[in-house]
Amino acid sequence: MKPSYLKLFHSGELKRRAEALEMRLISCDICPRECHINRLENEQGFCHSGYLPVVSAVCDHHGEEPVISGDRGTGAIFFGNCNMRCVYCQNYQISQDPFHQNSKETDFYTLAQQMIYLQNELGCHNISFISPSHFVPQLVRTILEAVPMGLNVPIVYNTNAYDSIASLQALDGIVDIYLPDLRYASDTIALKYSCTADYAKRARQAIIEMHRQVGDLTLNSSGLAIKGMLVRHLILPNRLAGSRNSLTWLSKEVSLNITVSIMSQYYPTHLASQIPRLRRKVSLAEYTSVVELLDELGLENGWLQEMDATENYLPDFDLTGHPFSPEQP
Repeated sequence: MKPSYLKLFHSGELKRRAEALEMRLISCDICPRECHINRLENEQGFCHSGYLPVVSAVCDHHGEEPVISGDRGTGAIFFGNCNMRCVYCQNYQISQDPFHQNSKETDFYTLAQQMIYLQNELGCHNISFISPSHFVPQLVRTILEAVPMGLNVPIVYNTNAYDSIASLQALDGIVDIYLPDLRYASDTIALKYSCTADYAKRARQAIIEMHRQVGDLTLNSSGLAIKGMLVRHLILPNRLAGSRNSLTWLSKEVSLNITVSIMSQYYPTHLASQIPRLRRKVSLAEYTSVVELLDELGLENGWLQEMDATENYLPDFDLTGHPFSPEQP
């Protein structure tokens, strides 16, 4: 099964979408912030990003779900900056430090070459764009550059789900696998801890659109994802994530067959250690309640992180080359 973006490339539709998305950067409405600044002229809004993509790391990442990482890893492209401000962000070094990250702007041809390196030299099963919501035009432009170089693996859109519906619609047939978070059920909590006043509404709309495009997760004969959606839900201390509300909504309004990844890896990093309700790890009781909820709702597809996962997934983007494994080049 070939990725559908190849057909869009050969028909000329991929180029048309890239150009249309770039025109929206003149008065940027690429994410729900809709800052309406001119990013083609490198004006910066909430995400502190101009025209060129900010690429903080490119590596073969083996720590995603098994259907994404497989045995050769996913080709991870970590975009810098973000359209949210999570006080506990594990990637805060690159998501909330534009002063240092904006020196990592990368032209499209170079980024396309890096994608081909991940595919051909490292043998990655797919290409994962991580935190792409504010770089959708740049993502499409890079794929347009990479297809003539031989790009032919699935595209994974790994997102906080604070995405524009119009931008997602422009990705229809380009993205093969959507990997969104479902982070909060309460906009009040989202505003307090992620500076995002309309997260729950926007994320739910986005997840419905993603699922409309790709449906439930489809695997190949090797057990690797080739199309579909996998929803991540991070358990937060003091039930701040609203797990019951979010997972109930997911099972009733999206699909009972949806694949979910329940993450217990929360760790009080960045500013969280200074915030009483966030300065500890998830308790066994909090974890168990979510596990029991999955059984109650009949959500049977997916993965559960074990309780000891908290410090196994902490990246260090100050490392040279690979944020998760200093031994790798």
